[in-house]
Amino acid sequence: MNANLDKLKDIVEQLNIADDQKKAVWRPIGKIEKELTVLNFKLERALKDKKTLSALLSQTSEDLEKSSELIKNMFGRYLSTEVMNSLLENPTALSLGGERRKVTIMMTDLRGFTALSDRLNPEQVVQMLNGYFKVMVDVILQYHGTINEIIGDALLVIFGAPQEMPDRAQRAIACAIEMQNAMAKVNEKNRERGLPELEMGIGLNETEAIVGNVGSTKRSKYAVVGSGVNMTSRIESYSVGGQILISESVRQEAGDILRIDAQKDVLPKGSEAPLRIYEVGGIAGRYKIVLEAREILLVALARQIQIRYTVLEGKNVGKQDLTAYVVRLAKNCAEISMANPVEVMTNIKMNLADVEENLSTRDFYGKVVRKTGKNAKNHVVHFTSVPPEVDAYFQAHRQYASKQ
Repeated sequence: MNANLDKLKDIVEQLNIADDQKKAVWRPIGKIEKELTVLNFKLERALKDKKTLSALLSQTSEDLEKSSELIKNMFGRYLSTEVMNSLLENPTALSLGGERRKVTIMMTDLRGFTALSDRLNPEQVVQMLNGYFKVMVDVILQYHGTINEIIGDALLVIFGAPQEMPDRAQRAIACAIEMQNAMAKVNEKNRERGLPELEMGIGLNETEAIVGNVGSTKRSKYAVVGSGVNMTSRIESYSVGGQILISESVRQEAGDILRIDAQKDVLPKGSEAPLRIYEVGGIAGRYKIVLEAREILLVALARQIQIRYTVLEGKNVGKQDLTAYVVRLAKNCAEISMANPVEVMTNIKMNLADVEENLSTRDFYGKVVRKTGKNAKNHVVHFTSVPPEVDAYFQAHRQYASKQ
């Protein structure tokens, strides 16, 4: 625009007119030039402000993204991804209250972990738990489960809340199988770190429950409430390491795509009617996944091991220091001959007999998983907690028998 003004000035100079006429022409041109100078200044300042504003907006957007990522990283460690995203998308969901919802609940627990943690230093316990949870949480999130609670070494997981999940039972079972199979990875890491191997039991239950924010305005949590949660815990308590037990309601909800390896009627504590539970070995359909085979080789002992046992559950609860004999032995279980039959799923406490005091006083625990033999006096007991001294004693007998 200044170039055009300069041309106009040249034209005026070349005009063949009187000086006073030229001055009359120059006056509006000078005024225009002054206004153009002011306008150019304003335009330059506006462009500068625009660049500053653009840079400020860009920085603000970047800061917001970093803050959002920080919030997700911070709270993602304490809330499940599903709950966190639900709250970020809908802040009103923070209000207290709940709703009735059909959900599939999963409860997991490490077998004998309490006794195991007593023998390790705190750093080893935390290292072992963190390694275990890292693998399990990744699997759960892969199947879109909501991790409701981490209770010591146990996990409480919901399928079907806060988001609706039509295939929740099938998804929960597939997730449970994947978790059991992933224990091989957990134990491989434990062996590398010189830590003990772990075993996990899983229970699943389909139920109607209250899900929502529970607590006060100062402190609350997303939770699942109802008798079905307690029933899930009961079902899980019947499981041994490597097992997945489900309720009748889960079996019906999942449909006929399950591989059922066993079933049993049990009477949970506080229940008036028997509960039928099923042991799951695989699921077909879109998931097509099975429990990886675990070799259980019961070796016949060259010399039977005498033990004393106390029944902790079932009809014979309270009977103490009964004599029995270990006749066959595997890494995590044994075939034991008992004078008095014990119901399947019964927990028992055991001690070695006819050994030195440092061994005889070491308690170890197991669960009767099935009966064998013609007279049903032989019972296969899956060990749930065995001190290292007792385990070494057993494995020495097993190795000797294998060589023989």
